[in-house]
Amino acid sequence: MAFQLTTDFLQHIEHLIAQRNGLELKELLQDFHFADIAEILEELKSDDATFLIKSLESEITSEALMEIDEDVREKILERLSPKEIAEELSEMDTDDAADVVAELDEEVKQEVIGEIDDEDRVADIVELLTYEDSTAGALMAKELVKVKETWTVAGCVREMRRQAENVTRVHSIYVTDKEGKLIGRLSLKDLLTAAEKTKISEVFIPKVDFVTVHTENEEVARIMQKYDLEAIPVVDEKGILMGRITIDDIVDFIKDEAEKDYQMAAGISQDVEADDSILELTRARLPWLFLGLLGGVGAATIMGGFEDILQSYALLFFYTPLIAAMAGNVGVQSSAIIVQGLANDDIKGSVSNRLFKEMLLAMLNGLILGIVLFMFTAAWYGDYRAAAAISISLFVVIIVAGIIGTFIPLFLNKRGIDPAIATGPFITTSNDIFGILIYFWIAKLILF
Repeated sequence: MAFQLTTDFLQHIEHLIAQRNGLELKELLQDFHFADIAEILEELKSDDATFLIKSLESEITSEALMEIDEDVREKILERLSPKEIAEELSEMDTDDAADVVAELDEEVKQEVIGEIDDEDRVADIVELLTYEDSTAGALMAKELVKVKETWTVAGCVREMRRQAENVTRVHSIYVTDKEGKLIGRLSLKDLLTAAEKTKISEVFIPKVDFVTVHTENEEVARIMQKYDLEAIPVVDEKGILMGRITIDDIVDFIKDEAEKDYQMAAGISQDVEADDSILELTRARLPWLFLGLLGGVGAATIMGGFEDILQSYALLFFYTPLIAAMAGNVGVQSSAIIVQGLANDDIKGSVSNRLFKEMLLAMLNGLILGIVLFMFTAAWYGDYRAAAAISISLFVVIIVAGIIGTFIPLFLNKRGIDPAIATGPFITTSNDIFGILIYFWIAKLILF
């Protein structure tokens, strides 16, 4: 049965912590999954969570620390000594250890690294910190199982046993030449069925998907998704095998990107959480709200320029929110489809072809909605000229909104800007302004 953190159980944990009963805490939670420990940690106060970390084995808590929110982890690490942090790092994969070290202050970082006895591990962590955040080099772990093509099957098995002690999960066995260049992978079935004296060069599979240390994370995710890979090796510019990226790392990356895009689409410019301070939340939200304010002022100014037609046809005023809403909705729909296609690398062909297709789609939708609106307005108000003006305006507005919603994310993507920004208030506000301008301009042409 899946673990469920109840109020009574959490209160029992808090009671044991208050009594400083680390031994009973250890006995109570020793068989818990690290993800369940992480859930408990996030519900505790920082001091209580720190005591719980100190009470449990680093083998469990190191995994739990990587499952909790970064802000929670930061508060816990602030309460641990450099030696205690180093003990946690010793149980982590190198990529996770590097992520934790990167979050520390520079002074604490040096102290923690100085507390790690394994020089090879220190070198691996320091190396990972040198790569850019958005690249495969920063995402990869150094732990893997690799064999040389010159080894025999018997020697290979002995070496694999030694290497596997430091690898949490063995997804693949990679084959390198004598210089360490990746040349293929080894099937466990072929290894088990081959004679002991057989050379690895005779049984390995030369075809292997890989990325370089400078490959962008988005591209790594696309390759692993396309070829359904559980892990992918990472090489340097010379083809030397440097590490591997596993599916759990990619899932975490995709989740983080999805959360960022969702917030951006909602008009939140920074990565924030619901329990962040009011000041942090204000900084994240205010820029886009200010853009919306400017858009509203712009729309009001445009309407002020058509005061004469509003005085003659007050009916136009009541349809203004409908026009603005339809323009924003169509623009967001179009941009959302394009942004999703860009994220999944599904956008094929030229920009002009994509715009033409979106224009045809918008024309069809606009025609249907325009006819419905015309019939309703003519029947309800009995003014066929005004009904025609409003319906034709809606038709044109939908076409323009569809084109804008398609063009802007494609344009931003070409300029290296995250196109997810086009699904938020930016596209809505711009389409509102264009929509109202087109609406009153067409209405004035028809009615005046």
